[in-house]
Amino acid sequence: MHIEELKLTNYRNYQDLEMTFANKVNVIIGENAQGKTNLMEAIYLLAFTKSHRTSKEKELIRWDEDYAKIEGRVKKRNQSIPLEIVISAKGKKAKLNHLEQRKLSDYIGNLNVVMFAPEDLTLVKGPPQIRRRFIDMELGQIQPRYIYHLGQFQKVLKQRNHLLKQMQKNRNMDRVMLGVLTEQLIEHASTILERRFAFLDLLRKWANPIHHGISHELEELEIVYSPSVEVLESATKEKIESSYQEKFNQIIEKEIERGTTLSGPHRDDIIFYVNGKNVQTYGSQGQQRTTALSLKLAEIDLIYSEVGEYPILLLDDVLSELDDFRQSHLLNTIQGKVQTFVSTTSVDGIHHETLEKADIFKVHNGKVTY
Repeated sequence: MHIEELKLTNYRNYQDLEMTFANKVNVIIGENAQGKTNLMEAIYLLAFTKSHRTSKEKELIRWDEDYAKIEGRVKKRNQSIPLEIVISAKGKKAKLNHLEQRKLSDYIGNLNVVMFAPEDLTLVKGPPQIRRRFIDMELGQIQPRYIYHLGQFQKVLKQRNHLLKQMQKNRNMDRVMLGVLTEQLIEHASTILERRFAFLDLLRKWANPIHHGISHELEELEIVYSPSVEVLESATKEKIESSYQEKFNQIIEKEIERGTTLSGPHRDDIIFYVNGKNVQTYGSQGQQRTTALSLKLAEIDLIYSEVGEYPILLLDDVLSELDDFRQSHLLNTIQGKVQTFVSTTSVDGIHHETLEKADIFKVHNGKVTY
């Protein structure tokens, strides 16, 4: 799959922009704060309907304008598919083939994107929510129905936390509603955990050999899912449900005391081990970066194995963060098979035939020249 056209209207610092792309490497060069990352963000938003940089959607609308629009045309399975996102004070609309999609799960998955940005280097050493977001975004692309369960879980979680806050102040409140919300929470939490387990199994299959190669065959990567409930990865959905039920029965008084839900997918983590050592705690910066790079490259092959087409790769100001060997490994991996967008302040010092054959776009103050 690849993006053929991108059109931006009142998006960030772009008033009106139309671009066409070849199914190859496209390099976007510009100084900081000129708009190159905004282009990357627009492609990402076209895929996921949300930004990777901000949750405040009004920031995406050009100053003094009422709306922002992103339009794209994606070539997929020999079809040309138009996608559109419109953001305004009234909210956000996502269109597929010019028809508005009421459910995110009907829209997401039509454009598969893997983004690698400097902040992704914190995937290993950063807080657990970064790793949970990583797995949610990637899993949602290959199984859009997962997004529905995630959304329902978050909705019930908010209601349950609100009730626990009330019960924290008044322990004599009727607990029937809490039981109802707990049952609903368990239903969606069990599906989320079951699918995360299956996804991690796929991720290991692709990430481990990649990591082995990048580390000159000196390191073995192990990816371990750390749930907030005692359950094996091989457990059935029924077993996961009963484990959650048992857990909530045990911690109910503590939850009321603290006024919050203490178990569920929102409390889980992923732990990475290299040669048996926890990379987050004991790994060098090089090992942490190799692990992050392995995961990102694994996503490309994982999506291809599940969807049947390679995703689009966005490399946002990340090449300069990698040493020559990791740069080469990354560029060798994508060569000739993945439409890639590379944003950078300069390609000086990066010598690789993949970039020498790339199309070059120059960005200055919201204007793009070829």
